[in-house]
Amino acid sequence: MPRIVFPGRKVVIISQREAEKAVDYLLSQPMLGFDTETRPSFKKGCSHKVALLQVSTYDTCFLFRLNRIGLCPAVIRLMESTSAKKIGLSWKDDLAALHRRGDFDSSGFIDLQDHMSELGIVDKSLAKLYANFFGERISKREQLSNWEADVLSEKQQNYAATDAWACLKLYDEYVRLKETGDYQLVVVPEPEATNTENISTDEENISKEG
Repeated sequence: MPRIVFPGRKVVIISQREAEKAVDYLLSQPMLGFDTETRPSFKKGCSHKVALLQVSTYDTCFLFRLNRIGLCPAVIRLMESTSAKKIGLSWKDDLAALHRRGDFDSSGFIDLQDHMSELGIVDKSLAKLYANFFGERISKREQLSNWEADVLSEKQQNYAATDAWACLKLYDEYVRLKETGDYQLVVVPEPEATNTENISTDEENISKEG
């Protein structure tokens, strides 16, 4: 499948003043895509707090470096506001991780995973949902990179922005398919496993008719 990358503008937020301006803009929008990134830990018993909160409109994604600015008042205002519809995937896990940085009341969030079963979809990972909905591939290569690095690379910024923006695209398509019924659910057998147990599983895929 062709690879998809967020086509818009990316803005890295590293100060509370920048965060205030970014949140003012974001809360003027009707719908936002959300995601987070955390530095991976390769030692047992060691974990890190959320390093990055990415919030996207259809053409601009703000990358809040929480390892620099923390859960500052502007970010809390964004999390608690109900002025915009806020879309995430497996967002309950992200919220739990964000609460490790501070207390806030989350409002206005829609978790895509809560709705995909309405279409009969079983596999609800972001990459597979996007591939099945749009026939395009989201690369996960940067997922285990260092999200607390002094400077985020262009590849990291693209990865983070794409995940948040993809939530908007998926929600719009979910709403369209739910309203029109213009889809066919297809069960596609996965290739046989190469291990000695020779286990195969079925994957739920969704494709538009016609």
